[in-house]
Amino acid sequence: MFTGIIEAVGHLAKLENCGSDYRVEIITNKLDLSDVKLGDSIASNGICLTVVALSTHSFSADVSGETIKLTGFAHYQVGQKINLEKAVTPSTRLGGHMVSGHVDGIGKIERVINNGRSTDYWVSAPAQLMRYIAHKGSITVDGISLTVNGLEKNSLRLTIVPHTANETTISQFKVGTIVNLEVDQVARYLERLMLVSASDNQGNVSMDLLARSGFLK
Repeated sequence: MFTGIIEAVGHLAKLENCGSDYRVEIITNKLDLSDVKLGDSIASNGICLTVVALSTHSFSADVSGETIKLTGFAHYQVGQKINLEKAVTPSTRLGGHMVSGHVDGIGKIERVINNGRSTDYWVSAPAQLMRYIAHKGSITVDGISLTVNGLEKNSLRLTIVPHTANETTISQFKVGTIVNLEVDQVARYLERLMLVSASDNQGNVSMDLLARSGFLK
């Protein structure tokens, strides 16, 4: 489990094609690895990777063919900047939102608009994910916990302040950049609750009840 609050920006040092999958090495820069051990998880651009080798300033992980197919890894090259976050502990502050590190799909930066000291990024998203994305809700973009500030049919608007841009890879986003997306887990659980309720004659969860309870607008 992660929070979407980026701890460091590293870069991809090695990308080894092993046939059906990849072995990667990521240089972690200022990320403290002193408490990391083999088998631990590190979110890398929002992808939960398991540490299989470790050095003072880097770790290696295996990236499955499934992960390559569903994430931006298919577009990565050596030198790619990577947002890094270690898994939470019981004492970690939950500064972002609950993030699993299981990417739901990829989006693309469609527009970049200066907005005073901030920058608006319009991101296209797969149609099947848009139903989970709410205005002022949370979304994870390349591992970063962000607030959705606007919605169009198949795109969402992110307003990025200078601090977030400086501490993550967002400063390198441009039109055409491919990003990993993970929707808010609460939305998925609500959908499942609705589906179960619809198939259960005794279920008492309805759209009206969710709206009156503040889950829908």
